[in-house]
Amino acid sequence: MSAGVDAEALVQEADLGGRKPSGLAKRILAWTCIGWSMLQLWYASPLPYTFGVFVLNSTEMRSLHLGLGLFLAYLAFPFAKRSPRAWIPVPDWVLAVAAAFCGAYLFLFYREISTRPGEPILLDIVTAVAGVLLLLEATRRVVGPPLAIIALLMLGYAFAGTHMPDVIAHKDVSLSKAVSHYWLTTEGVFGVALGVSASYIFLFVLFGSLLEKAGAGNYFIKAAFALLGHMRGGPAKAAVVSSGLMGMISGSSVANVVTCGTFTIPLMKRVGYPAVKAGAIECAASVNGQLMPPVMGAAAFVMASFIGMPYAQIAVHALLPALLTYLGLMIVVHIE
Repeated sequence: MSAGVDAEALVQEADLGGRKPSGLAKRILAWTCIGWSMLQLWYASPLPYTFGVFVLNSTEMRSLHLGLGLFLAYLAFPFAKRSPRAWIPVPDWVLAVAAAFCGAYLFLFYREISTRPGEPILLDIVTAVAGVLLLLEATRRVVGPPLAIIALLMLGYAFAGTHMPDVIAHKDVSLSKAVSHYWLTTEGVFGVALGVSASYIFLFVLFGSLLEKAGAGNYFIKAAFALLGHMRGGPAKAAVVSSGLMGMISGSSVANVVTCGTFTIPLMKRVGYPAVKAGAIECAASVNGQLMPPVMGAAAFVMASFIGMPYAQIAVHALLPALLTYLGLMIVVHIE
């Protein structure tokens, strides 16, 4: 029971921020998630064009997508490890509202911005600067400091080109040009990656999560044990297969480890695997789950968008390497 609670806490910490507010804050978080999901389903369906209501172009949808994501990031993910989990501090509410406004700025002022391309006004500049800073902080909270630090270095490079070594030196970028590129067009933050997230990734992860909550994860685990549990090293082989099946519908390596590892790691230890090897097998199998079609992480969707290839074709080409990866892991498990 304790292990299950600890595992659930790990998923909460890694994927959901670890916050568990109550009362009004909990309802706001829940209804924001529901509203975001309904918005994505509405955008992906033919209903807007059928009824001629709330028809969004790709730029407007990217803006709303980012605004809602930033709003949830500041409410669900605390500032630091010591920050409260049972309630949301006032500064986080302020930052969440400000980030949502900055993210949704293109949606709110789409017509006005389209009439003055390349000529940002003061409000555009302030919103863009604040939006970039808030996006960096949200990135640090959700995925950790490394990605935020890389983004900061790239921003520093853009503004300090004349101070760089000759090999990488360039003419400095003005604030006005940077604002237009990073926040007021579809070439910066609102570029291809965000467009792919708004159009495809969200829906794949949403349907995968619904399938998992409906019991598919438990079914995969039972099927793997029924197929391989009686073999030598059966629990380890079942861990590999069940994690691979779970990876087909899961968008989270952490959730994959927890869902399968809660059952497979104790069984592997029971049949003689050292605790370290049992954890390593489950970790490798679950992380490799991100290679299994059809849900293969954001990179595959971005790849399909960049090279102009249908995502289904990307998934077909990825199937053989993914199966070979799991075959190699099965061989290692068998040798162990």
